[in-house]
Amino acid sequence: MSHFGVGPRAVMRSVTFLTLSALAVATLTGCSSDEGSGRPLAGQDIASADRARVADGGTLRWAVDSVPDTLNTFQSDADATSSRVAQAVLPSMYRMDAAGRPVRNPDYLESARVVDKEPQQVVLYKLDQRAVWSDGREIGAADFAAQWRALSGKDSAYWTARNAGYDRIEKIERGANDLEVKVTFSRPYADWKSLFTPLYPKDVMGTPDSFNDGARRNLKVTAGPFAVKKVDTKRDEIVLTRNPRWWGAPAKLTEIVLRAVPRDKRVTELAAGRLDLADIDPDTAEEVALAAGPRDTAASSGTPLMGPDRSPAAGPEDQQSAADALHSWAVANGSDEAAAEKETQAREKRRAAVAEARRRQQALRGFELRKSLEPAYTQLALNGADGPLADERVRRAVARSLDRKELAQAVLKPLGLPADPVGSHVALSGQPAYADSSGALGGPDTKEARALLADAGWVPGGPVKEPKKAAGSEGDGRKDGDGEGKSPGGDDGTYIVGEDDGKNDGDHNDDSSTKDNNNDKSDSDRTGTKDNNDNKDDKDDKDDKKDGNGTSDQESGEKRSSGKNTAQGGASGAYAPKGTAAPAGSGTVPLAKDGEALTLRFVLPSGPGSEVLHTVADRVSDMLDEVGIRTDITKVSDESYFKDHIANGQYDLALYSWPASAFPATDARPIYAKPVPAADGSLNIAQNYTRVGTDQVDQLFDQALATLDEEEARDLLRKADARIWAAAGSLPLYQRPQLTAARENLANAGAFGFETPVYEDMGFLKKGAQGARPSVTPAS
Repeated sequence: MSHFGVGPRAVMRSVTFLTLSALAVATLTGCSSDEGSGRPLAGQDIASADRARVADGGTLRWAVDSVPDTLNTFQSDADATSSRVAQAVLPSMYRMDAAGRPVRNPDYLESARVVDKEPQQVVLYKLDQRAVWSDGREIGAADFAAQWRALSGKDSAYWTARNAGYDRIEKIERGANDLEVKVTFSRPYADWKSLFTPLYPKDVMGTPDSFNDGARRNLKVTAGPFAVKKVDTKRDEIVLTRNPRWWGAPAKLTEIVLRAVPRDKRVTELAAGRLDLADIDPDTAEEVALAAGPRDTAASSGTPLMGPDRSPAAGPEDQQSAADALHSWAVANGSDEAAAEKETQAREKRRAAVAEARRRQQALRGFELRKSLEPAYTQLALNGADGPLADERVRRAVARSLDRKELAQAVLKPLGLPADPVGSHVALSGQPAYADSSGALGGPDTKEARALLADAGWVPGGPVKEPKKAAGSEGDGRKDGDGEGKSPGGDDGTYIVGEDDGKNDGDHNDDSSTKDNNNDKSDSDRTGTKDNNDNKDDKDDKDDKKDGNGTSDQESGEKRSSGKNTAQGGASGAYAPKGTAAPAGSGTVPLAKDGEALTLRFVLPSGPGSEVLHTVADRVSDMLDEVGIRTDITKVSDESYFKDHIANGQYDLALYSWPASAFPATDARPIYAKPVPAADGSLNIAQNYTRVGTDQVDQLFDQALATLDEEEARDLLRKADARIWAAAGSLPLYQRPQLTAARENLANAGAFGFETPVYEDMGFLKKGAQGARPSVTPAS
């Protein structure tokens, strides 16, 4: 799925504001620590199996997004594959467990604890006496010290991407023996468990030259169950092989081959027998699930990817109705020779497509779909740097216009995954810091949203200046209710429209995700945009929160579409049952202020796998339209999306993701820190791409980072989260789905959820053995 996420551990989690004093103090306090953080919404789905049932040997071919430019995860050009290699071949003091919490890695650490708090914080690490590098040298204090010096930020010759935590260390020394490492901090650091994971050998960290270039294409010295055999840029793959000096449980696999395969090509590679494991997108996940047939789960009913009787749903050969088939035969055998020839060719193409679909389905029979929720969430970002969203009242009005539960259901329910909206910016359900603090902002309420907009000066039906369209503009936005031209704030000609190119000029509206666009219907159907009356009870509650002008598309089973009546037989001015979409032109009157219409630039990626984001954006725009806010949706190329638009602030609304962290005080602060002027006069935003921040939030993060009391740190983080909600710069929507195609005999690999993979346990089952087949339920 094309989500455009930003990784916190591989790179550094690389603005007019109104006061929040109007909010009740009690609202902003967050949840107290005695309120549980819940549990993960979905558990792992990795076909877990005891090591005794896993065969020795074999090669796992695993699809990744890229062959990275560096294997040093502390450099700015590191990526997710860099981290995956590091997990398999390097020491980690702590790992993530199934609830997203840091736990000691017993293969390297016998213990680690704070032994002194005053006058300084001191942490004592006791290493496993068997822990050695692949060259035979013991892992020890020299490696810890070399990594600290490289990442402390004191020597600019090291090209580091981040130094969080390492800049708080004063010294590192040997303890009572070679197996003890004593780390003394100059300032208290709550997230000390985040340090030295991964740990590189002093051969890499010892000098600027070795740090900058020594671990780009190879890691000669490692200390994990696997070692790096080669990085093959010509074949776009990294080969990992067993580490003969590994002291832990021996790796079951002989090799792991990480192959760079684009997501839209992965199912083809799976069907061709060139991959064993691959994360895939929802549209291709359905093909894998249908080919695999039912899994042996505890659930007795079907999932949205299966038929109701646990049998595969209709395949491509069943998509043509009997009436269509009869009509096709009649035309092909009719008296109109031209039409008959055209239809005969079409029938041949359909037969060929069906044959290919059957071939692929047969080839995919040996795979199954494993699914969970990824430790990351998708958010709606509101750029508060300038324009209408610089006014906190407008941002809050946008937030109060949205039904986040409906948006989460649109993405996750069709996949059979839990569809609860994310309630925190700093943690996900199950993590210690998690608490739903969205109440600091309030739930969906169109009346309150309109009141906020009116207070900000945006009134219905005000005079609007004639907009000027930039030359060379490609993106077409949402139109005002009167059907006139594009509103201000739209495409300024700098956007690179991705897959919309090549259309006829008269067809631009068909590919720009305007509200009148019905061509995205197939995308919407795949992600649950249409409601087949399954959730009528849920929707009844929502209707109570809407005023007389708001109707729910869920009642009629039709997609909202700029006031157009899309129900069958609907006609402008005709009577219709309750819930029927309003006729064209009868929608909410657009808002204006000082001659400018309230139109927000909504920028989206256009590449493969972005259909889900398009569906979410369409629903968001429909909800905003109900209160008079228009959106100008522009799809840009994937290459341009983040670099040219999000990072540069060339947007009002955008959808992108952040990963969950076991160390939110460290990793979340740069995302929500108040932007500050840099020495050159520019604005230093760190990773706060919304440009919305407050001094109070910064102070709460700093306090959480400095306390060694875990309960106090949780309370401070929850208070910070409540204030982030109240500022309405970022609206968490849903936890991202994790969909993985895996060979059915592959054990201990798949949709990992929070937990760090255990690479030495991965392998292929012995003949006759089976891995666990859990249903997607919350982990206990």
